[in-house]
Amino acid sequence: MERSLLQRIEAFLKESAMPPSVFGRDAVRDPRLVSDLRGGREPGLQLICRIEHFMNKWRADRRAGHVAPQGDRRLRAMRRPGAGTRV
Repeated sequence: MERSLLQRIEAFLKESAMPPSVFGRDAVRDPRLVSDLRGGREPGLQLICRIEHFMNKWRADRRAGHVAPQGDRRLRAMRRPGAGTRV
């Protein structure tokens, strides 16, 4: 049985450690994409193709060593030495 688009996106988000808003913005320039899909939005064929292309390209780039799991940028800022200590 084939998984739905939302299930494939959820698996991708977990695999890439990418926040949903970053995924939507990078994939289709819509930071609310994932939240809208979770709320029942039905994407058209062109949007589905753009999303699938983004996920496939990201995976290919990762296999080639060009990208790493992104993670939440806010957490990276908190882990840096001196981060969170404002003067």
